[in-house]
Amino acid sequence: MKTYSIATIPGDGIGKEVVPAGQQVLEALAASSNRFGFAFENFDWGGDYYRAHGVMMPADGLDALRGKDAILFGSAGDPAIPDHITLWGLRLKICQGFDQYANVRPTRILPGIDGPLKRCKSEDLNWVIVRENSEGEYSGVGGRVHQGHPIEAATDVTMMTRVGVERIMRFAFKLAQSRPRKLLTVVTKSNAQRHAMVMWDEIALQVSKEFPDVTWDKEIVDACTARMVNRPATLDTLVATNLHADILSDLAAALAGSLGIAPTGNIDPEHRYPSMFEPIHGSAFDIMGKGLANPVGTFWSVVMMLEHLGELDAAKRLMQAIESVTANPALHTGDLGGKATTAQVTQAVCQQLAGNTR
Repeated sequence: MKTYSIATIPGDGIGKEVVPAGQQVLEALAASSNRFGFAFENFDWGGDYYRAHGVMMPADGLDALRGKDAILFGSAGDPAIPDHITLWGLRLKICQGFDQYANVRPTRILPGIDGPLKRCKSEDLNWVIVRENSEGEYSGVGGRVHQGHPIEAATDVTMMTRVGVERIMRFAFKLAQSRPRKLLTVVTKSNAQRHAMVMWDEIALQVSKEFPDVTWDKEIVDACTARMVNRPATLDTLVATNLHADILSDLAAALAGSLGIAPTGNIDPEHRYPSMFEPIHGSAFDIMGKGLANPVGTFWSVVMMLEHLGELDAAKRLMQAIESVTANPALHTGDLGGKATTAQVTQAVCQQLAGNTR
């Protein structure tokens, strides 16, 4: 029997509630199968660790994660700590340290969830957003000078490399090729950003020649937001820069019903390092400790983890269990207009798995 080594990093806020829920679901999945199991190691990094040690994670933290098969992450963000410290000190340190250059965010309207687009059929909104996850607008290039003086200046420089753009474009085209519609939209802003984004467009055209069976188009990012609302059925797979995809994927999650259901995978496609899977909802300190957090985003992230590990049958079983639970309005948490608790949703998914052994 295969045993997968999983690092759990709850992080901050409701991450401390949904990551243990994700572990419960993985344990229930393993209990219903004789093919695989999981060995978990928890890491208490985040805001509380920062208050005790002055850093979000230890300097040798990557070495502790390096041998894991995957990482299940909760959230990074604490109202008492500046956001750039929590983000760069934990999540981005792991993403960049392990070159998890493909951030993949599937979005669709799950059964039983009422999305805000009233004219949209569920089959019209079935997207995957591929986010360049290692450079671009979040490359960290820039600085501040003359702080506190009238002549103070600050810069953040978008850094794009040919190798970085080529690999994310190739990843996106391959993903689009694997989906039934074989349709890709390349999101850009080359009308205004006339250097890096023009290179982005040129490389997209070059890579497209390797995938003649993929139909693709180009869309300016601001126009893409309108297209997502007004013509969702014209989209399938999208690829965008670090910042653009960050914004578009939150819009996508909201259009699908809630940020609470949205998953993401920070992927190293070459499997050199462990990939990291997380819900996109953030730390949500306003509901922390109240049992109100929606664990579905974490469970769907676990589905992505299982797919990445090659456990496709287990991933399918878990997704079916999730859909069975979301189809029941009595099991909707507050973000979906219901009154169910984190524990109730988790228990329901685990019960579905127990009744569907394989």
